[in-house]
Amino acid sequence: MIKHLNELVEIAKQKRTRKIAVAAAGDQDVLEAIRNASKEGIIEPILVGDKNKIEEIAKKIKFDISGIRLIDEEDKFIASQKAVKLVKEGEAEILMKGMVSTGMLLKAVLNKEVGLRKGGTLSHVALFETPFYHKLLGVTDAAMNVDPDLENKIEIIKNAVDAFHKLDNPNPKVAIVGSVETINPKMEATMHAATISMMNYRKQIKGCIIDGPLAIDNAVSKKSSELKGITSDVAGDVDVILAPNIDGANILYKSLNFLGGAACAAIVMGATVPIVLTSRADSEKSKFLSIALAAAIS
Repeated sequence: MIKHLNELVEIAKQKRTRKIAVAAAGDQDVLEAIRNASKEGIIEPILVGDKNKIEEIAKKIKFDISGIRLIDEEDKFIASQKAVKLVKEGEAEILMKGMVSTGMLLKAVLNKEVGLRKGGTLSHVALFETPFYHKLLGVTDAAMNVDPDLENKIEIIKNAVDAFHKLDNPNPKVAIVGSVETINPKMEATMHAATISMMNYRKQIKGCIIDGPLAIDNAVSKKSSELKGITSDVAGDVDVILAPNIDGANILYKSLNFLGGAACAAIVMGATVPIVLTSRADSEKSKFLSIALAAAIS
């Protein structure tokens, strides 16, 4: 398993160049990330969006797009549909969100006739590199599933595990976190955690080690778990944190980014191809690393 996010670039370089369709590409951070990923030779972009806006930004950031396919479309939803269609028809292997809302892009992705669903749940997987943890830390699901039920949580875990498998971690450790580390019948999240952990113990969910419920301190700190008398193969050495809902995951995601000094790469798993779906507030570096992550596992 890789230890640093920059290693994603090297993994992607070892593969052939991937074509990426960018929906509503008229965004400076997005185009800077695309420019840098193109320079590294890991992607070949197809830009879909307002031609004038894209050319204006490209000129500003000194990005030569003269040899790049550009599909002019001012309407952001139609641009999203056209980008999805490029992937659906095999002209691109990665989809990326530009200056368009997540809901609008996902409406195009989830279209039953021409979208990119493959049957299961789509979920957001973020990888963080923080100076306060000894390895990369996965967080899911900060962007897609608002209040996942038991079945959804199992699918979300499987998507995250799939991403880690593709990054050569054959048995990632998954912590199902919440506000407490004890099972409380009045707290549904703890009941979900206990059920999923037992399913993993009985090999109904394979390819990973799952424990929960765990509080966040137990998940990331061996000392904390020992002080609370918790015996766990996951505590203090977790690879993936599953939050109880989108609020918990999104707060953790943004706290790591804006308060924890972490670098981040994030994609959506569960579709026919990886989807680079970052927050509009995410940095160019985060968007670049997210492209590298998508290319590395594509």
